Amino acid sequence: MAVRVWDPGFSAVGTADPMRWFSDNSWVRPGATTASATYSMPLDIADTGEGFVVRASLPGFRPNDVNVTVTGDTLTIVAERKQEDGNANYLLRERWTGRVTRTITLPTAIQGDQVQAHYENGELTLTLPKSESLRPRQIPIWGQDQNALTGGKPEAQVIDHEPAKAQAS
Repeated sequence: MAVRVWDPGFSAVGTADPMRWFSDNSWVRPGATTASATYSMPLDIADTGEGFVVRASLPGFRPNDVNVTVTGDTLTIVAERKQEDGNANYLLRERWTGRVTRTITLPTAIQGDQVQAHYENGELTLTLPKSESLRPRQIPIWGQDQNALTGGKPEAQVIDHEPAKAQAS
């Protein structure tokens, strides 16, 4: 059996400087993942009682690059930025191009025909009203005395769940 003396210059990875090999091959360098980079679409969703307000960050997209669909309680936002000037000889290319999609399931169905969208300064703001059939309704209780007073059956009314706001003096 041969005895081998440890040599600090020898490396199993085939280089004389293992720390340099490690740092060169394990850290992400700027621009190294440009071709496979993905873009995230950060969202804020607020429940206003009457509906939802969704704010999506989409910097660099144009309004006609964004598509919003609503089906029942599901919201889908798709944005696509196409590559511009594909024949250019780039020295550096770090701006992201491609498609990003977010699909969110909301707690209740919304009225798709009442959705409003506004895009300004890279932020998409959606106002999504809750479905009328799913909003809480106050059910009146009527009996013989009330029937005689009103002359018939009263209509149901929508309950206002907004908390009372204190007035400053």
